[in-house]
Amino acid sequence: MKVLLTGSAGFIGSHVAEALTAAGHEVTGLDVRAGGVEGGDVRDETAAGRLLPGVDAVVHQAAKVGLGVDVADLPDYASVNVYGTAVLLAAMARHGVGRLVLASSMVVYGEGAYECGEHGPVRPRPRAAEDLDRGIFEPRCPGCASPLTPAVIGEDAPADPRNAYATTKLAQEHLAANWARETGGVAVALRYHNVYGPRMPRDTPYSGVAAIFRSALEAGRAPRVFEDGGQRRDFVHVRDVARANLAALAAGREGALSAYNVASGQPHTVGEMAAELAAARGGPGPVVTGEYRLGDVRHIVASPDRARAELGFQARVGFAEGMREFAAAPLG
Repeated sequence: MKVLLTGSAGFIGSHVAEALTAAGHEVTGLDVRAGGVEGGDVRDETAAGRLLPGVDAVVHQAAKVGLGVDVADLPDYASVNVYGTAVLLAAMARHGVGRLVLASSMVVYGEGAYECGEHGPVRPRPRAAEDLDRGIFEPRCPGCASPLTPAVIGEDAPADPRNAYATTKLAQEHLAANWARETGGVAVALRYHNVYGPRMPRDTPYSGVAAIFRSALEAGRAPRVFEDGGQRRDFVHVRDVARANLAALAAGREGALSAYNVASGQPHTVGEMAAELAAARGGPGPVVTGEYRLGDVRHIVASPDRARAELGFQARVGFAEGMREFAAAPLG
């Protein structure tokens, strides 16, 4: 296929470009940063219009990422992620490009899935600042306030975005579904879980937790683990994410959006990840701070079953192996 890859110079996009090229696809990159094959912004309709003629599929990685620092970030998130995706989809419709692979995120779920001993499956409310200040980090049952047991979350769970980034990723999915219905196109949304690996961006307020820990260790500082370190996540290696994008090019249904968790299927706590990185890097060991961010969720553990069954995708890089590599890998 001839593929237009947005965000081609980014952390994930650069790995996707390598995977697509190795599989024999003809890749044209679009990125605002140096390193993209073509310089340009997805919000500029002339940039996409120049590159889309003759393209078979678009793999849309370009986005403003991270949790966000405060409400002042809202316009940038909406502009890049929502408006930029709308411009791209409109241009695809004009040029008859009928296949989209969208980089979405597990953050669209909000809190993960939970079970209450009395009420069964429940979705907890956002955690209260008063509880977090007192070191009560686990969500409670909205019906009886009892402790909950984390469970795996599937793609059919209702969306519940809890920060600016999450809201814009869900908006991207809705826009892609609108485009697919109106054009008969095929849209596949890949809901990345916690991606890590070589070329991950260095420590910034918008970095993922793995990059923040890795940057601290590189500087000789202990990783600072928020809450009590017991937050459960699914850490998936960037090369596996790239393989999922490759698989998604052949998936999906005409006139619809199909969503898939892209995850390892082997959850670990944030504290375990910090300890694994510190050990592989040679210390210092992590420090648990008790700090928190209101936009964070406690546990989110994915079910990878649909991606395995429908995409033929299964993560290959194990947690210990991936963290050993990441501990010494160059950052972006």
